[in-house]
Amino acid sequence: MNIGPRAHWTLLLLALSLLLILPCCGAERKAAPVRYYHRAVKSKGALPRMGYTIQAGAFAKAENAFRFTDVLRARGLAATYFVAKTGLYKVQFGNFPTKQAAREKARKLKETGVIEEYYIVAPEDYAVTKREKLGTRYLREEIVKTAKDFIGVPYLWGGSSADAGFDCSGLTMTVYQLNGLDLPRVSYEQYQYGASLERDDLERGDLVFFANPGGRICHVGVYIGSGAFVHAPGVGKTIRVDRLDSDYYARRFAGGRCYIE
Repeated sequence: MNIGPRAHWTLLLLALSLLLILPCCGAERKAAPVRYYHRAVKSKGALPRMGYTIQAGAFAKAENAFRFTDVLRARGLAATYFVAKTGLYKVQFGNFPTKQAAREKARKLKETGVIEEYYIVAPEDYAVTKREKLGTRYLREEIVKTAKDFIGVPYLWGGSSADAGFDCSGLTMTVYQLNGLDLPRVSYEQYQYGASLERDDLERGDLVFFANPGGRICHVGVYIGSGAFVHAPGVGKTIRVDRLDSDYYARRFAGGRCYIE
């Protein structure tokens, strides 16, 4: 059967349309998540080390340690709580240049009834100082161990100060400060220090950062190896482990940072 030129072109266009509509042979491919763009920033360099700090309190519940932390913050003291080896929650606050300055502050707080017993932590007590004898792997493992100790601790937000409780950057700040590195409070400021890392370059103890759709750093966690990280996910949830290759975090991953020289 002969067909005219117009019919010929009509059939050709129909065939091309079918090729575009039909899927390729075999299993249907799942679309890869679109990663949010984040502009790289120039690093401010290495983190400063912690000086002398004060430890006080012993609480069975994180909520009580949180309230005590908030009392100290209301007095202008940089305070955070952590899980001690005994399983109790203790509070660490201050960052003093000398042991005498730390003792004087602790004595005044005790006299006014704000704290009872206390302990002064010296710079040589931190893992970052012990690394000089025990090696970098020791420091990394201590950071990971500290982060894991917080798994299951409730995310707390509120109180009289805007940054009370463990939001994501509060957790990472505490983990690093407990090991002797003075990490800033806010996730975007944390991202401005250290060496930039791609996902394949991450090592245990590094931090992993995530961006919102607008490209701004908005979340952070502690990398613990094998594609997993510890973080505080949000209000009403506990600190937990998640994976970088999940669709949600893969799409938002903005890079890692290494602070260990």
